[in-house]
Amino acid sequence: MKSNQLDRRTFIQGALAAGGFALLPTGVFGATSRNRPTSPNEKINLACVGIGNRGNDDLQAFMATGLVNIVALCDTEIGGKRTLDSLNRCPDAKQFQDFRKMFDQMGKEIDAVCIAVPDHSHFAIAMLAMSLGKHVYVEKPLGQSFYQIELMMAAERKYKVACQMGNQGHSEANYFQFKAWTEAGIIKNVTKITSFMNASRRWHGMVVDGYLKALMPPEYLDWNVWLTTAVDHPYNIKYVNGDWRSWYDFGNGALGDWGAHIFDTAHEFLHLGLPTEVELTHVDGHSPYIFPQESTIAFRFPKRGSMPPVELTWYDGQKNLPPLPPGFGGSIVDPNIPPPTTGKLDTKVLAPGKVIYGEGLTFKGGSHASTLEIINKEAARDLKLPEVMKSPSNHYVNLIRAIRGEEECRSRFAVSGPLSQAMGLGVIAQRLNAKLKFDPVKKQITNNKIANELLKGAPPRKGWEEYYKL
Repeated sequence: MKSNQLDRRTFIQGALAAGGFALLPTGVFGATSRNRPTSPNEKINLACVGIGNRGNDDLQAFMATGLVNIVALCDTEIGGKRTLDSLNRCPDAKQFQDFRKMFDQMGKEIDAVCIAVPDHSHFAIAMLAMSLGKHVYVEKPLGQSFYQIELMMAAERKYKVACQMGNQGHSEANYFQFKAWTEAGIIKNVTKITSFMNASRRWHGMVVDGYLKALMPPEYLDWNVWLTTAVDHPYNIKYVNGDWRSWYDFGNGALGDWGAHIFDTAHEFLHLGLPTEVELTHVDGHSPYIFPQESTIAFRFPKRGSMPPVELTWYDGQKNLPPLPPGFGGSIVDPNIPPPTTGKLDTKVLAPGKVIYGEGLTFKGGSHASTLEIINKEAARDLKLPEVMKSPSNHYVNLIRAIRGEEECRSRFAVSGPLSQAMGLGVIAQRLNAKLKFDPVKKQITNNKIANELLKGAPPRKGWEEYYKL
């Protein structure tokens, strides 16, 4: 490396060794850290980090827009079985196993980054990308801890990049219907929401009394990069390929996986923000290591202006079915919901969904883009429902148009961040089997010291501290 060509990561590591960032001048990286200029008709150069399973789905969805060039593919298992389909689809894209090396070598050629990796790895990749002026698409939930999400929201503001969280229904029919119905007063004075996800999960049936024994990682996996900032663990095959979602150290369980697809529009358009209480009212199979076999969590949101307080209750577990109102009928199922990596989503008993109790009307809904139905149809017989606009762009096109200055990201971090933080509070309640009292202004848990410490998450592993300082 020439003396006048100092890459960002090397500079950051040097600054940390010298004692931190306090003396870094504003804009120290100048134009080299920003996006290359693009014209309105030019395709966006996209790098995909995480290209197996859900990452492959996202890659195909971006390609289907016809608005991107896939210039780089990165995965800690690059060349492994799960990455082959993406690699074959994009034979001209440069391949990387380490996202840091990708940015070092190709930073100036990348406009935006799609991040579809395990929950615990979202933060480091997104923070580095945003600090380099790259627009980001990050799968849900945004981060592993409340504090990580706080930093990601701050980075969105600081670096003025387009940011989108991957709750795809936020750009489809449910989003525009919920918006129109709340603006027209069809949905009003909501006091209660019941949300549920009762399908089988990977940890159902698991019994553990500690972490898993150490195994030798396969040659094709970079285990150090897979861990990123997370708690150091020796490799075990039951931590990877979707099984990470079972463990508190890596995932956010059923709530973090599905909450953003089920009650995201209610959270936004009812202006729920952050709760003041989160209570685990029922649990079966509590463990400090993996998510419970079933749980019920009550989120209590305070009054917002003229809107009354709301209690949102979450039900997960195959037998932990929620109470449903008379006339509920059959489940609402969005046919476009992507199947989980473990196979098909079993909706025979009750599909993922919600019930919203408003003034005079009760609504039922499903997940993702599924639209609401009014349960008590007699009460709605004389209602004049407003016209609902058709979505001008799906979630992927919405990001690209936002990059071009034509639209605003519908699930930008300022919107999806508080949603993810609220879900994260639910995860802490599950982990500690506790009732939490939360101060949304100070952003502190006031009745449980251990829970309050968990807001920040585990300290980053040695060598991965830099991402908390971007």
